[in-house]
Amino acid sequence: MRFYLLDSIPYGTSRYSGEYTARRRWGLPGLQCPTCDVPYVDKSEAYPGVDLSGVPEAKQLEEAWLEEDVEKFMRLRELVRPRVPEGAPLAPGSGFGPLVGTARGNFAQLDMLYGDRIIIRRDALGQLQAEGLRGLKGHRTGLRFRQRNAPELMEVEPELIGLLHPDSMPPGMAAPCKTCGGYRLSLLKEPLLDRASLPEHLDVFRLRNCTSFIVISERFADTLRRLGFEEFSLQELPVR
Repeated sequence: MRFYLLDSIPYGTSRYSGEYTARRRWGLPGLQCPTCDVPYVDKSEAYPGVDLSGVPEAKQLEEAWLEEDVEKFMRLRELVRPRVPEGAPLAPGSGFGPLVGTARGNFAQLDMLYGDRIIIRRDALGQLQAEGLRGLKGHRTGLRFRQRNAPELMEVEPELIGLLHPDSMPPGMAAPCKTCGGYRLSLLKEPLLDRASLPEHLDVFRLRNCTSFIVISERFADTLRRLGFEEFSLQELPVR
């Protein structure tokens, strides 16, 4: 089985005019991590289907800020944990709930304007689900259009599973920070997937130790090509 990084196309090459400006309704703060000794924020770890409206500190989590108190950050993270999938990393900056904002223009079936999230028209999502692709959980966005005949846009929430192989990561960075849980991958080598960590039951997933990477199976890639989907790029990822 082959696997591919699902990503955006080069800037300025799109045939579509669709664009949006949005943020998550809730999010954990970033953290001035005393162990890493630098600020850490990971906006790519996102759970669009998670509703935090019943959490006592939900109003506070609607604001973005950099927290310097590690104990406060840990307390907020544990308040959120019962609402998210089991084993979620919940790194600083993790987002929850739908994208809320404005959108305009004409959107392709599948939009990868930002490479770490999949925005998809409802009709296109149904088309892919009818093909039997596994792991395609779609959630309604809060993107508002002012134009007529606007599409209904959904966001796919890939499960966090699978890892980059330690050989493709900077020395000493194969494990997450013991305090903030983040990975320092600014010096990432050529991406290489860890074969033992890859799921057999999913056709789309997000890597746990590099949450900006959305990976799809060969079956998913072939389906996108066969159905004529546009506005995405594929990079095959070697496996070891």
